[in-house]
Amino acid sequence: MAENPNTGNNSRGASGTAKSTAASRLSAEQDQMITGTLAGIKHKIMIISGKGGVGKSSISAHLAYYLSEKGFQTGLLDVDLHGPSIAKILGIDAPLDLDDDRKVLPFAVNQHLKVVSMQSLMAEKDRPVIWRGPAKSGVIRQFVADVKWGDLDFLLIDSPPGTGDEPMSVAQTVPEARALIVTTPQQVALADVRKSINFCRTINLDILGMIENMGPFPCPCCGKPISLFKNGGVPETAAKMGIDYLGQLPFDPAVVKACDAGLPRSIHREDQLYTSAWENLLKKIMERL
Repeated sequence: MAENPNTGNNSRGASGTAKSTAASRLSAEQDQMITGTLAGIKHKIMIISGKGGVGKSSISAHLAYYLSEKGFQTGLLDVDLHGPSIAKILGIDAPLDLDDDRKVLPFAVNQHLKVVSMQSLMAEKDRPVIWRGPAKSGVIRQFVADVKWGDLDFLLIDSPPGTGDEPMSVAQTVPEARALIVTTPQQVALADVRKSINFCRTINLDILGMIENMGPFPCPCCGKPISLFKNGGVPETAAKMGIDYLGQLPFDPAVVKACDAGLPRSIHREDQLYTSAWENLLKKIMERL
């Protein structure tokens, strides 16, 4: 008997349909897990910047540490997949563990701060992550669904600079997230940060406000203020774009040393100028939640 020429096509079609159905079921199950995780988190904040090099990750780490020191249950998720630096800044060099249910256990920096970073999942620390958009979106969803975050007052999400796959995926996965934008007073940084603001508005991501990093600092010899960049551009940009200017953090070499050493706690205990600036920032952030 002659073989039906459509048999092979039908078989492949049925197999494809089964795979599609299974994928849809797994996606629905993951959606439920994400919803369950987010239900236990009061405030979700994504820290973003228009360009790299403005200190976004150091601000993410210090904000998380500062909130935990205030007694808030805080999670810090590093989704800067190609250049994760949160683990280094917080002195984390251990891999992440799994519980009996195969849930990822975040690294506990202290009793109030849990951290997940791509760096903690990499066997070779210097190996690059070479992924396209769908892979990055998938791992971000897993970082929410498959991590045992528990009940949190804050989940801070450190996103890579720019307006690419990662911040878009976070906005889709964590629809209640609010954006905290970090910039320096450089004109090139301000040009890019305007794009970040418009990105947030395009995808309906609420903007909490803008932080100016690397602001004026006192001369160690005479105490007069020194500005690395032209002053005043950040509050002016915030006003023109119609968002809140939350304040300024001074440039401080001690912050660089503390981040390189993985000791952010030393700054909050020893550097009064930096600590005072953070107190003012934190107050303004809390007023807007």
